[in-house]
Amino acid sequence: MRGRVAPTPTSPNRAGTPIVLAVLAGTAVFAALAVGAAVVPDALALASAILDLVLFGLGLVAFSVALVVAAGRSRHEELSVSGLFLLTGSAPGDVRRLLLGALVVQTAAALATAGVRPFTPLAFGVLVPTFGLGACGLWAARHGSFPSKGSSTRVG
Repeated sequence: MRGRVAPTPTSPNRAGTPIVLAVLAGTAVFAALAVGAAVVPDALALASAILDLVLFGLGLVAFSVALVVAAGRSRHEELSVSGLFLLTGSAPGDVRRLLLGALVVQTAAALATAGVRPFTPLAFGVLVPTFGLGACGLWAARHGSFPSKGSSTRVG
């Protein structure tokens, strides 16, 4: 192992890197635009609402693809909801921290900015965590590790 660098979530050697990078980029742009729209709503509220709806749509697509891919994998592997969407036991720690951290940032930014300016276009921000959760599911469905069916002992 000397001379080799361990893969990181953003290195090309790590499976699922585009998903992680997309979530990190989407989260950063969303948080910056949401905070900006909370400060100067006349200038940025519409752009923020459009981004919120785009990220929500991407999240719905990610959810759909994740469920289809997971259904295919479930024939041979034992998938769990927590493993699929919360990455419990299915993802390396660094990937899990990045994806769930982005989900936490999305949720906090959405609630904070919508709370500062309720009944404005910033309220669309509460839809954005769908993007983070859908991306978690997509990453796990495509790259997560789950036990094979029959490899664990069943009780009952």
